[in-house]
Amino acid sequence: MAETTEIRGHCDPSLTKVRDAFASGFASGDELGAAVCVTVAGKTVLDLHAGFADAERTRPWQSDTLVNVYSTTKGMTAICALRLVDQGKLVLHAPVARYWPEFAQAGKAEIPVRDLLTHRAGLPAVREQLQPGDQYDWDKMTGALARSEPWWEPGTAHGYHALTYGWLVGEVVRRISGKSLGTFFRDEIAEPLGLDFWIGLPEEHDARAARLVQGPVHASDEGASLFEEILKDPTSMAARAFMNPPLDLEAPNQRAWRAAEIPAANGHGTAAALARVYGALANGGTLEGVQVLAPETIEQARKEHSQGPDEVLPLTTRIGLGFMLPTEEEPVGPNPNAFGHAGAGGSYGMADPERRMSFGYTMNLMHQGLWLVDPRARALVDAAYTAI
Repeated sequence: MAETTEIRGHCDPSLTKVRDAFASGFASGDELGAAVCVTVAGKTVLDLHAGFADAERTRPWQSDTLVNVYSTTKGMTAICALRLVDQGKLVLHAPVARYWPEFAQAGKAEIPVRDLLTHRAGLPAVREQLQPGDQYDWDKMTGALARSEPWWEPGTAHGYHALTYGWLVGEVVRRISGKSLGTFFRDEIAEPLGLDFWIGLPEEHDARAARLVQGPVHASDEGASLFEEILKDPTSMAARAFMNPPLDLEAPNQRAWRAAEIPAANGHGTAAALARVYGALANGGTLEGVQVLAPETIEQARKEHSQGPDEVLPLTTRIGLGFMLPTEEEPVGPNPNAFGHAGAGGSYGMADPERRMSFGYTMNLMHQGLWLVDPRARALVDAAYTAI
């Protein structure tokens, strides 16, 4: 008989269905280590964790276990740019080149900042061939993007800027603020809110970091997962969006990846940190006296700016200002106006201002499938909505 996994943490009685859904993931073998957190009206009503932080099952997952959340990081990067908008330092309809003059190369002089956040800039991949490890060199990546010619006429279509999003938006933040994206996030968002979330993880936190483990691949009816579909043609724009520079699957468990600032993909944090920052956005932008964003900025950010077949992903996507929006094909809860971001492998953070609810989910057993939001996260969100 399989050993029952101990579920630890806090759960309000009204959210026992979330606890049950979380426990079922361990019972079925879909989880190795994971955490989930839900807030309502700024109050934490559920904060659970269970399992192990390593494949050998020697390190129990703790309440402060950190894990790489891949593209869930993009939501944090969007918040940084939008905070500069609130401060009057960044104008979304202004050309990127106003803040980053070198970006004007290769016909990009008129691309507005808004197109970076909405994945409409036509720069999902670097055209020149990069080398393994180049993703750790900020100047090399931003220089290559400044030289790159767009893959489509900017503003006419949208396609997921899987990795380039972070360097593009991050360089604008750096040019305006004089701080790297990770430092800006730390100073302006994480420390004021008390978030255990890092973009560029200091070495002293390595002992708390879970190791990502490759898990099951859920094939589509055509027999391919999302990444298998994308990588069918290694020379394609879509494949280059994920694999130029080349990335070893074990790299995210290594110090070089953790230390670097890759603002589209290498944020490390807890489920509670995701729920807390999205909790601020779900409650008018302010939590416990700390204002993250103005209410009107949040409303603009969660409006649909891009919708339809994606030029990079073999999926339909809806995109706000740096945030992903639910699609008809893939709802996340009952509110189509909720917003957030998911990451490869399964992590997810979101806000629902209509219900003043937020949600965070982190894990280390990575699943692959033809989806934007992992079914494990969607099941937990659905369970939360039954009580809210």
